[in-house]
Amino acid sequence: MSNQYALMTLAIVSAFSATSASAQPDEIRSTLNDQQSVAVTIYNNNLALVKDQRKVNLNAGLNSLALRDVSAQIRPETALLRSLSNAGSFTTLEQNFDFDLLTPQKLLEKYVGKNVTVARVNPATGAETTEQATVLSANNGVVMKIGNRIETGIPGRIIYDDVPLNLRDRPTLVTRLNNKTAAAQTVELSYLTGGLGWKADYVAELSPKEDSIDLSGWVTLTNTSGTSYNNARLQLVAGDVNMVQEHAPRAMAIRKSVAMIAEDGASMAEESLLEYHLYSLDRPTTIAENQTKQVALLSASNIPARKELVLRGADYYYGSSYGDLGQKMKVGAFVEFDNKEAAKLGMPLPKGVIRVYKNDSQGNAQFVGEDRIDHTPKNETVRLKLGDSFDVTADKKQTDFKALPRPAKGNSLNESAYEIVLKNAKKERVTVTVQEPIPGDWKIMKENHASQKATSNTAVWKIEVPAESKATLTYRVQVKY
Repeated sequence: MSNQYALMTLAIVSAFSATSASAQPDEIRSTLNDQQSVAVTIYNNNLALVKDQRKVNLNAGLNSLALRDVSAQIRPETALLRSLSNAGSFTTLEQNFDFDLLTPQKLLEKYVGKNVTVARVNPATGAETTEQATVLSANNGVVMKIGNRIETGIPGRIIYDDVPLNLRDRPTLVTRLNNKTAAAQTVELSYLTGGLGWKADYVAELSPKEDSIDLSGWVTLTNTSGTSYNNARLQLVAGDVNMVQEHAPRAMAIRKSVAMIAEDGASMAEESLLEYHLYSLDRPTTIAENQTKQVALLSASNIPARKELVLRGADYYYGSSYGDLGQKMKVGAFVEFDNKEAAKLGMPLPKGVIRVYKNDSQGNAQFVGEDRIDHTPKNETVRLKLGDSFDVTADKKQTDFKALPRPAKGNSLNESAYEIVLKNAKKERVTVTVQEPIPGDWKIMKENHASQKATSNTAVWKIEVPAESKATLTYRVQVKY
């Protein structure tokens, strides 16, 4: 069966080569060879703006201009064709996007109800015979009427008379236009498309003292749009652009495997664009079809950073009687830094994942955690949770609870006490931030370490825990609901 398909494919290619020029004698075909330049602006949400400039020869009067190698995921309703060299020289009458690509199966489907020629080779003599056949169905196989009989499957080599006009070997936008004067013109086709996306990825290296980081950022571009963009002027838009959601999005071509390529280079230039940020690459780059490419976004060294160990509680145990609240509770490890020029950064950071590394005693970089950040303006703080501490844990229990007389109808008043034992197995002293979300109207009645009221429902303590030792926090709180 595979040999029969190969023969059928060969027949298709031969028919296409022989007839494509005569199928539409008035059609002017433009390929990537006519392309003068291309600019691509990619947004975060699988959206891109393409501006494709080509040099074409147009006739006076009606023209059918077939622009090959446009994106297979073009949004045709957004396409705009204009002349750059002869402004106003033509008017567009209609346009058709042909995304039904030439394959043996598609060609067979287009010939349902039509006649084809079936060629067979006698295996004994090698003689070839041909018969006329009518394609009855091409759904899950082929059904043909040959003479007075019905046959299924591929009975031999299928020969087609022609290639249907709306069946293309590449995604093609066909524009019918009325042109004033016959001349070579530079035209620009701009359109929105899916299949092009980008994301930011960051690598941070934590200093030995854990008080600074070196940060580098990469932009990862993915092109599954069905065409290539050669030597493109590349710009990226970071921000949440509103898009109207279609109720029934049109299915496009099946995506293929994606290759990876990386490019070094200077940081991308950044500027504001409405309520977004625009990043521009300072050199042309090629975004090949079915390719993932990485481009340098930023690089900064010795950014002051702060590590914090945090034990965060819960609010449920302030309204009732509980005993033991947990043994060997996890203490989260966080790193934060300021996105400021004074901190050697100060660039709007697109959302993405920051992966953090730190050198071991042998000088080998080891992965110590990652976290995702949202779009972060300059002068904001970036806070990353790397994981949970192995050596710092906590035991927590409620040591007392009592319901006090109601202060007013519909209110309740409780008083409870707690003990938190922080244990440190490290060889150096650590500071643990204890955060307790306390509901209702509350006040601390007694505590052995001073607290701060960080927010209306959060009490915070900073507890120093000696090396290979422990420290205990006790407090009593009164809560009114």
